[in-house]
Amino acid sequence: MSVTAKTGKKQNAHRFQKGVSGNPRGRRAGSRNKATMLLEKIMADDGEGVVNAVLEAAKGGDMQAARIILDRICPPRKERPISCKLPKLEDTSDLVAGISALIGAVANGELTPGEGQALASLIEAQRRTLETEDIEQRLIALEADRSVNR
Repeated sequence: MSVTAKTGKKQNAHRFQKGVSGNPRGRRAGSRNKATMLLEKIMADDGEGVVNAVLEAAKGGDMQAARIILDRICPPRKERPISCKLPKLEDTSDLVAGISALIGAVANGELTPGEGQALASLIEAQRRTLETEDIEQRLIALEADRSVNR
């Protein structure tokens, strides 16, 4: 038997069993992370001094300090409202025109690809809604037809 085969058996004998937790009760409710508690203590003790030092550095022309302050006061927007001309999406035939208009807006640079993808997901949600409504109407018609034929 090779050395690696013997080593593998030894290592596998001590592994955790699949699906069995080493701590079945889990972490105690309300327990806090030690690093978080340490940072909170530091901020409670020296927080005001740190903030004042950053403010003074920003006033003195330190752009990094100014950026820290501005990022906290008015953080950069992650999203922005967008405007795109789309037809009303009232039935499935409108969805094709909507996607075409959306692709055209992305191709012309009016929307970013990410914005186009976000709007496409909304059009897809509308498609699913229309599809669900259509299935419901068909089901109602089938049930009505079945009750008449009984």
